[in-house]
Amino acid sequence: MKLNNSVTLFKQVVPSSIDYWTLRLSFDTVESLDVRENVLQPPSIKQSCGAHITLVHDGGIAYAATSQLNIAGFTHAIEQALRWIEITNQHGLVRAADYPRPDKSGSYQTPVLEAWGNSTASDKISLLHAINKDLNISDAIVDYQATLSCRETESLFVSSDDIKIEQLFHYIIPGFYAVANKGSQTQMRTGGGWGSARQGGLEQLSSFNFPKSAQQTAEEALALVEAEECPTDKMSLLLLPSQMMLQIHESIGHPLELDRILGDERNYAGTSFVTEDMFGHYQYGSELLNVSSNASIPEEMASFAFDDEGTAAEKTFLIRNGKLERPLGSASSQTRSQLSGVANARACDWNRPAMDRMANLNVEPGDKNMEQLISSIEYGVLMDTNKSWSIDDSRNKFQFGCEFGRVIRDGELKEIVRNPNYRGISANFWRNLASVGNDSTFEVWGTPYCGKGEPNQMIHVGHASPACVFSNIEIFGGA
Repeated sequence: MKLNNSVTLFKQVVPSSIDYWTLRLSFDTVESLDVRENVLQPPSIKQSCGAHITLVHDGGIAYAATSQLNIAGFTHAIEQALRWIEITNQHGLVRAADYPRPDKSGSYQTPVLEAWGNSTASDKISLLHAINKDLNISDAIVDYQATLSCRETESLFVSSDDIKIEQLFHYIIPGFYAVANKGSQTQMRTGGGWGSARQGGLEQLSSFNFPKSAQQTAEEALALVEAEECPTDKMSLLLLPSQMMLQIHESIGHPLELDRILGDERNYAGTSFVTEDMFGHYQYGSELLNVSSNASIPEEMASFAFDDEGTAAEKTFLIRNGKLERPLGSASSQTRSQLSGVANARACDWNRPAMDRMANLNVEPGDKNMEQLISSIEYGVLMDTNKSWSIDDSRNKFQFGCEFGRVIRDGELKEIVRNPNYRGISANFWRNLASVGNDSTFEVWGTPYCGKGEPNQMIHVGHASPACVFSNIEIFGGA
């Protein structure tokens, strides 16, 4: 790996008297291409490279970071961390003796079948222009865009215990949208993975129907401006995996982050309605709800072998048969709370410390195909792709809106409706889970844009889910 030489330099300057240290090195490259309304936007390549160090010494814990991967940079970072130990060693949340020390080395690499570099920039730009043509099918389409990005992240974690963890990640980030207008009515429809991403190479594009669904996306935008408003009533709700992604993220993922439960995010991103005494007995959802933290699905955004504290990842159930079993707590938070957690200490880049972050948080498949899910509904609405969201500071009361809706009557899909919205309370919503789709409805999604922490960290998470039916949900229309 490119970063091995930096380890040698760091070891030359870190004092041998330090009780324990870790060094996390990262080299990150993002390349992006966009064509909007048939005009190529300025291509971009962004790179970030640096080191994050943690020192445990004389009863204290501190960290520092540097982008200077040389003797001078490492020396300065070590001096900074030692000064912070002197200042803070009486105020730590974790006793130095309890700081997690991983005991396993290893490696991980994203499987890639078709590398980004196998296709020229000219070929990719031509593809984006072709998508623009498929989106621009009517004078009523007033805005349209196609985008394609890749990200490569090389990570190297070493410790004074001679632990070495090498990981190399490849991400593909595609998408397109079309905006339709008629009079005072404007509707946007996205597709091709817009707002999501996957690990892997260009072979992952077909999983997002990129570019095949471009014309359909434009047609649906045109249909939405002609559609009636979503009806308002208490009825059944069928969420497709693209919207289940946000539902899982906001009303299961964030509430179960252990540092949030412990109060760390209170001043910024809020707390949680979940409390420490709920684990082991609280009925989070119906008996159909099974939720796992699973870093082993290769194409999912946050798959890895080790988290950024060096904890080995494994599939772990957080909710089983509706009962809450464990939080999303890293090794550090587990020490503080004496609760079992998972490998989810994650940092967005070299200049941020690892913290409790959901990684791949998935709803396990059930036993119903899509036809059975639809036929089980007497009156309800199918909703696809998030458009708006609002949730309170404790991640309990929420209101979400979707791009696309279809009414279901007597077990059959009927007319398209615009501006479908629903609201609920997390503590009750999941108990209304009435049916869970099987493997044929299961899809892998994720978002690169989850923010948390001070200073803020924008990080990628994965959410895979089948389609799901919820009963007696408050549904309403309106932009």
